Amino acid sequence: MNAPAPTAPLAGGFVNGEVSFWYRDLGGVPEPGDALGGDLDADVAIVGAGYTGLWTAYYLKRARPGLRVAVLEREFAGYGASGRNGGWLTADLAGIPERYAATHGAEAARALQRAMFATIDEVIAVAAAEGIDAGIVKSGLLHVATNRAQLARARHMLAHEREWGWGEEDLRPLDDAEREARLRVAGAQGMLWSPHCARIQPARLVRGLLRAVRGLGVQVFEATPVTAIEPGRAVTPYGTVRAGHVIRATEGFTAGLPGKRRTWLPMNSSMIVTEPLPAKVWEAIGWEGRELLGDLAHYYMYAQRTADDRIAFGGRGRPYRYGSRIDERGRTPAWTVGALWDLLTGMFPAVRASGAGIAHTWSGVLGVPRDWCATVHVDPATGLGWAGGYTGHGVATANLAGRTLRDLILGEETELTALPWVGRRVRGWEPEPLRWLGVHAMYRLYRMADARENRAPGARTSALARIADTITGR
Repeated sequence: MNAPAPTAPLAGGFVNGEVSFWYRDLGGVPEPGDALGGDLDADVAIVGAGYTGLWTAYYLKRARPGLRVAVLEREFAGYGASGRNGGWLTADLAGIPERYAATHGAEAARALQRAMFATIDEVIAVAAAEGIDAGIVKSGLLHVATNRAQLARARHMLAHEREWGWGEEDLRPLDDAEREARLRVAGAQGMLWSPHCARIQPARLVRGLLRAVRGLGVQVFEATPVTAIEPGRAVTPYGTVRAGHVIRATEGFTAGLPGKRRTWLPMNSSMIVTEPLPAKVWEAIGWEGRELLGDLAHYYMYAQRTADDRIAFGGRGRPYRYGSRIDERGRTPAWTVGALWDLLTGMFPAVRASGAGIAHTWSGVLGVPRDWCATVHVDPATGLGWAGGYTGHGVATANLAGRTLRDLILGEETELTALPWVGRRVRGWEPEPLRWLGVHAMYRLYRMADARENRAPGARTSALARIADTITGR
């Protein structure tokens, strides 16, 4: 007999989908701007007006104000992951350093990590310079372990970071007193803290960036789907943009382009956000520093305390839709909402006791390459380029990608163009139904592994998780 579906209390005015709560916080989903009105000549055409596309346009115009840069967006700027993510401006790599080191050496992998560390402050500095109020608080990232197997993985994570040369200033364990002072998670057995992360309100960042690039003279055409990307041109129903460089910046939506269905898997992630929580809840929880929070489960969660004192809490729901299909405007199944609520209130019982409900839920996709490592590429022969495959770490990674694409487009050899993700090639995902079967088997095994680890007294990672890792190639 199947277990009953988890349920959750819904607040008055509850919203499911409508892109994300972050736009509700801004007063509603924006209307798309003007569409392309005919054929256009440009120096650089960028497909996709999320973080990657807008950062690339920003840095190109800052470097060469005379460049003609056009950005083409199917919906509105920030419609995809850039306006739906968990608000983690984190220096975590997309993928593991060993894979970058395998092709370019260990020092190159360390250089990529150092570049990611620096990217956090770069985004914060640009936001300040451009007057973008994105609710940024650089208070770091907490990794919590809630059972013995997770605690063992936390120790392994710390040892792994030390092996790569990162010290106490980059990642350190918290003792019981400091853990209690920072954030009280029910059942916590250990916690690591890294300073290399900041909280943001993601929609405020992407919409502020849109204003900045338009102010620099970039043409951004919204409600303009691109039907073909070819050397020298981006084709839309409303005209063709001819350009020496055409850059694909479509991340999780890449599978919708002709011939790209197996390039990056559109992996689904879902979020809930509570009503604003009363002072008594925060007295029980703490979280005065507003650090970002993640756990060490296989089916992991991510959370932040928002500027208006809600908890925004995310995790995997329905991980993948057959044929690499993508949702429309972020609607989320009731089962996923209930599962996230149970996980949130299991970590923070005071939230359930307060009688607070869920104000909003939404979902979105992130781009996952077959080897789980991001890439940046520009082909000087054809002028075609791309960046993406951020595996959920795109808020900061897209900024580094934008600066790297700038240098590649301008033909400059820099420290950024020497990073080991530049020009990285990886095989595509398996055809259907193997792709669907593999992804769903992987996440079913991860859920089962987490359940076993929560019940087991030992500190060993479940063998089911190791099988899942083998299936996915993580």
